[in-house]
Amino acid sequence: MEESKLSFVKLITSPSSPPNSSPILFLLTFAAFLLASFLLFHRRRRVYLLDFSCFKPPGHCRVPFASFEEHGRLILGDELGLFMLRVLEKSGLGEETALPVSAHYIEPVPVPTLAGSRDEAELVIFSAVDDVLRKTGVDPTEIDILIINCNSFFPMPSLTAMVVNRYKLRSTVKSFNLSGMGCSCGPISVGLAKDLFQANPSAGLALIVSTEIITSPAWYMGRERSMLVSNCLFRMGGAAVLLSSPTSHRRRSLPHPKYELLHALRTHTGAHDSSYRCLYQVEDSDGNLGISLSKQVMEFSAVALKLHLTRLGLLVLPWDEKLRFLASYFLPKNKKLAGSSSYVPQFRRAFEHFCVHAGGKAVVDGVQRSLGLTEQEVEASRMALHRFGNTSSSSVWYELGYTEAKGRVRKKDRIWQLGLGSGFKCNSAVWRSLRDVKGKEEEGAWSDCIDSYPVPLAP
Repeated sequence: MEESKLSFVKLITSPSSPPNSSPILFLLTFAAFLLASFLLFHRRRRVYLLDFSCFKPPGHCRVPFASFEEHGRLILGDELGLFMLRVLEKSGLGEETALPVSAHYIEPVPVPTLAGSRDEAELVIFSAVDDVLRKTGVDPTEIDILIINCNSFFPMPSLTAMVVNRYKLRSTVKSFNLSGMGCSCGPISVGLAKDLFQANPSAGLALIVSTEIITSPAWYMGRERSMLVSNCLFRMGGAAVLLSSPTSHRRRSLPHPKYELLHALRTHTGAHDSSYRCLYQVEDSDGNLGISLSKQVMEFSAVALKLHLTRLGLLVLPWDEKLRFLASYFLPKNKKLAGSSSYVPQFRRAFEHFCVHAGGKAVVDGVQRSLGLTEQEVEASRMALHRFGNTSSSSVWYELGYTEAKGRVRKKDRIWQLGLGSGFKCNSAVWRSLRDVKGKEEEGAWSDCIDSYPVPLAP
């Protein structure tokens, strides 16, 4: 019996492999555990777009050309009034764009006030947020991340605090108020949300609001021509976007997402002084605050776009297009390899839909020429500009709304949102559709006019 017990003890205590292999096995196991933990923590978290809503201005804020001309002449005189009308006629805007209430007064000319700006912000932001919450059925208390970008209006408390107060968001919500970042900030907000999802695994829902408040200080009250151009282009607008991560989809009540975020890319050329100052907020000789628009703005935007496309192309283009592009870039004189000294990659092979920032007719024309896009591929940008004007960072969402309302989005389609803005910055968000989007159900801000678009535009 004693011998049996001794044999059993030896059996269970004896190593099953040579004595020297145990430390090696332990180190390999530990290294594999560390590698798995690292990959798990740093893996790319998928980001989905549940839905979005664009603000639809009320009818009493509409600004027909005749009213705009009359106001310009009465306030600034015939010469400047005629100048603004000519800018408006060449801008690509239509007769249905809208300005806030303060811009409709003639005499006495009201000085834009903080209260008026707040009223406009509440109208635009709350309308868009109410609609996207209604469409998705999301309870505001479930929102983990809140991001609002508005270029020129940044009150205290902030716009994010205004939303937190209105919708009674949790005290733990991570809120970010982005200002002074120009018309290209829409993709920046999306990229920030993606990074926050990555850094906070427990976060499941993010609300993004992109807007521009016209009342103050964006509305210029002086007489400098280069600063009056912004009054001709910018109009009321805003969009609310709900993003989600896989964590949030444990809730069965959430709708199936529309899109998955593939890329969020940013390019900044502000290190060059001329690029930095081509869109510059400054006071005129009379002390009126406004945005000075340089005549070289299209030149600097082309430089920023070229740098941006070099990076974006390596991410999204098919391999044969990448090789042709690289050959053209490094060997421009060898036409046999490059095909042309100015070869432009065929980005239509990477995307089915294009949402180019509707900053003005010249902006859309410039991007169309640079990329060799067809009229149908820039249709959404031109029609959004015609119907709503330059709505700053939210313009790419009006364009996506137009594409949806037309019933053109199909499963696996890829959408490119391109933002251009002061700094000078060029930013992109790339999405892939997860399902067909039915047009009549997704009209939103386009509900009263989508059947009349596209409309013919003046050359």
